[in-house]
Amino acid sequence: MNDDAGPIRVLLVEDSDVYRDSLVFLLGTREDVAVVAAVGDGATAVRAYAEHAPDVVILDYRLPDVDGADVAAELGGTAAVVFLSASAGRDEYDAASSAGAVLVRKDEGMDALVDAVRRAAGR
Repeated sequence: MNDDAGPIRVLLVEDSDVYRDSLVFLLGTREDVAVVAAVGDGATAVRAYAEHAPDVVILDYRLPDVDGADVAAELGGTAAVVFLSASAGRDEYDAASSAGAVLVRKDEGMDALVDAVRRAAGR
């Protein structure tokens, strides 16, 4: 990891308020990760991405208003994306692969998520 690059700037997109707040807190304990915005739906995610220019987007695959793959596509393929899914099946893995994203199941834990963020950021 290149320490001179500063922390990896992350946009977190998760529809569960409690889970989103927990992730913001837990990611905040990592010196090499900084959550620059946390939102609960796909439409807000696109605006937050344009506003904050994060290095990585952690994107819940199943959002109430839109599919995570659709949000990733709307970001124009410029975003480094880590899909987050409670129940990852073949469709989710295929969508992640097509989007050039990493997929992490929510039950894999914080270390797996942070490792995926680092990989997505090229660190």
